[in-house]
Amino acid sequence: MDKQKQLPESYYQLLEQIQAIDFVLVDLTLYLDTHPDDMQAIEQFNQAAYQSKQLKKQFEHHFGPLDQFGKSYSSYPFDWKDAPWPWQV
Repeated sequence: MDKQKQLPESYYQLLEQIQAIDFVLVDLTLYLDTHPDDMQAIEQFNQAAYQSKQLKKQFEHHFGPLDQFGKSYSSYPFDWKDAPWPWQV
């Protein structure tokens, strides 16, 4: 069995921030499904979407891709083989 590499604390902190902001996006999406004219909620959604993209960009720059199927770039050599993957921690 492959031994997992040790990850810095910043890996877990950044991943937790991504999970938190993505939860906000899910919650706002559900709210906006029933309140599509709430401009304040739309602004909050757009701010959270921007923040999510920035956090994911930062994570991928330091630790590698988060999404597969062309949503994230790979460095050389192809780094999807490197565990642990974000959903394994």
